[in-house]
Amino acid sequence: MSRDHDLPQAPSRRLMLKGAAAAGALAATSATPALASPSPSASPSGKAAPYGNPLVLQRADPHITRHTDGHYYFTATVPEYDRIVLRRARTLNGLSTAAESVIWRAHATGPMGAHIWAPELHRIGGKWYIYFASAPAEDVWAIRIWVLENSHADPFRGTWVERGQIRTAWETFSLDATTFKHRGTRYLVWAQHEPGMDNNTALWISKMADPWTLTGPQVRLSTPEYDWECVGYKVNEGPYVLQRNGRVFLTYSASATDWHYCVGLLTADAHGDLLDARSWSKSPVPVFTSNDTTKQYGPGHNCFTVAEDGRTDVLVYHARQYKEITGDPLHDPNRHTRIQKLGWKPDGTPDFGVPVADTVKEGA
Repeated sequence: MSRDHDLPQAPSRRLMLKGAAAAGALAATSATPALASPSPSASPSGKAAPYGNPLVLQRADPHITRHTDGHYYFTATVPEYDRIVLRRARTLNGLSTAAESVIWRAHATGPMGAHIWAPELHRIGGKWYIYFASAPAEDVWAIRIWVLENSHADPFRGTWVERGQIRTAWETFSLDATTFKHRGTRYLVWAQHEPGMDNNTALWISKMADPWTLTGPQVRLSTPEYDWECVGYKVNEGPYVLQRNGRVFLTYSASATDWHYCVGLLTADAHGDLLDARSWSKSPVPVFTSNDTTKQYGPGHNCFTVAEDGRTDVLVYHARQYKEITGDPLHDPNRHTRIQKLGWKPDGTPDFGVPVADTVKEGA
């Protein structure tokens, strides 16, 4: 999740969310108004822009996965922080006009009652899983990682069962879980505050015994240390993995969620021990940042998917269209989902470029 927060024990910034309706394991659908279909338009280079941006308005922390059924599945954080939504389409641009279904709602009281953040949809062992962050309705900064499971082949159908909290080494502020499989082993990477550390969150990795249980050591991979990781808040969060060219690339987001928010990069050799922090090298500079020319600010909480050709890598992220924010960035709803082609450098490392300019006008 991308957000502006104090450490969890700071009560002055607590926000009791409104509209957290009673929930549980839901399978109801609720279509929301869709954006106008993006039309091809020219990029600054004069070439046709392949994607309409913003892709989906007011959807932060986006996650898009392409399934073997030929569909792209989309989920993201909604501004109300009170539910988990899904869309699907056969093309990436099609997600902008796809009907949106609510597959789970926050509880009215107790655990999973507030700050429903950063859902990710994964297919593991023939079942669907959603990893997300949430807090009790009565203690909205006691945020932890939770898991939903659906055994139906269609994630819009069946029942989403609450598998519970992912238990980490400490009961502290934790969020933004992502999972990936590498050389036959499944891992979880997440952000968490470590007791005694002078930061908000660092990045952690662990093996998984099953989709909701960690096993073995939990290893810290990165902590905020560079100036660009510590603007406003000392944050490493929103991790996501891309495996290419004999390496494992781990992106993450850093700093406060205003225009300083940006993307960093860790890299490991594919044959290295991913549970050894020494296997990972960290870029000393951010790899994806705000851009005044294209007027995109605070790009972050990214993931990756693949284009319709099955080969071209696509960068998925959110950003705002303006630099100055009135009030707390956490309350500003205009982090929009965006996508663009991910380039590659001659040395086999990703070339993020800059956040592309808008190609779709709001209300068009």
